[in-house]
Amino acid sequence: MAADFAPDGPDPQQALDVARWRRAERLRLRSERDALAVAARAAAGQAISRHLRALLAERFGEARGMVLSAYWPIKGEPDLRPLLADLHAAGRVIALPVVEVKASPLVFRRWHPGQPLIRGHWNIPVPPPSADLVIPTVALAPLVGWDGAGFRLGYGGGYFDRTLDSLTPRPFTIGIGFQSARLSTIFPQPHDIPMDAILTEAGLQPTPEDP
Repeated sequence: MAADFAPDGPDPQQALDVARWRRAERLRLRSERDALAVAARAAAGQAISRHLRALLAERFGEARGMVLSAYWPIKGEPDLRPLLADLHAAGRVIALPVVEVKASPLVFRRWHPGQPLIRGHWNIPVPPPSADLVIPTVALAPLVGWDGAGFRLGYGGGYFDRTLDSLTPRPFTIGIGFQSARLSTIFPQPHDIPMDAILTEAGLQPTPEDP
């Protein structure tokens, strides 16, 4: 469906079909996520936190001062805030993404536990303008859906892909989501950027880049 493009770019009708399919899948997957019991969602968040701690230690060691961009959980997303507090205490710099200009790349502002937050885009809590701007070494991206090629189905605003495309060097990106949100494909479009890794409660998921 979305794998074949005309020589001069993607077919407009094909792109429209993919956009409609993605909207339907977002609604379906978010409905399934909302239906998860509170205990099941908490257990999944704890499992993902364990896997993420292990992945960071294996790949980056004890690198104090490394900047990790996370997310403030909304809409049933896995809650990693206890782990973020531990990483902060261990010397990692934690940041949260902020929409400062609509339809533009995100910026990242430093966060620490107990910091007063303000309401940002979509009413998501974000650090205030007085918080330091930082550039992440590692960026976590919440997933509505994901596929085995490492592509992420997000909320449809395009902010994360737009941000990754603007950063040099690009951070190591880790998609965070539920195992049940796996799709056979998201029908990737030219603007879609695959994750470097995907973590669910079941652990690190294989992607085509894995040996």
